Amino acid sequence: MPVTLTLNGKPATLDADPQMPLLWAIRELAGITGTKFGCGIAACGACTVHLNGAAVRSCVYPVSAAAGTRVTTIEGLGASAGQPEGEHPVQKAWIAVQVPQCGYCQSGMIMAASALLAQKAAPTDADIDAAMTNICRCGTYPRVRQAIHDAARTMADAKGRA
Repeated sequence: MPVTLTLNGKPATLDADPQMPLLWAIRELAGITGTKFGCGIAACGACTVHLNGAAVRSCVYPVSAAAGTRVTTIEGLGASAGQPEGEHPVQKAWIAVQVPQCGYCQSGMIMAASALLAQKAAPTDADIDAAMTNICRCGTYPRVRQAIHDAARTMADAKGRA
């Protein structure tokens, strides 16, 4: 069954079983591989993407439920903020703070963090802890929190200059 949606700002039609998880439709049918498979039960967050701007765990989200929506993956995050690929303030903060260790979970972490900052421009540590339920086996949580605060400041500064 063809599912039509907007994927990273471009129209896409994916010929998929309606119950296929969005993760696999993105990776296997659209060939966009930055979104990772982790646990397959929506617990770890490695598969986090944005659906109409909200963070969702794509490993348990049926592709049919994404019909007509805007789906953004790590590859499209910069463009969704009017920046070149890889240049979203959260991505830049991740690099500056050197958050990643093995890196496997990081695309999901960045997607969750950018969704948080879209909803709350200046989150507290408690806000970050509540929103960032992604699991990182490397234990990068203190640097994740620092990167989110840094990105929030960068975004606020840019907004002040606009």
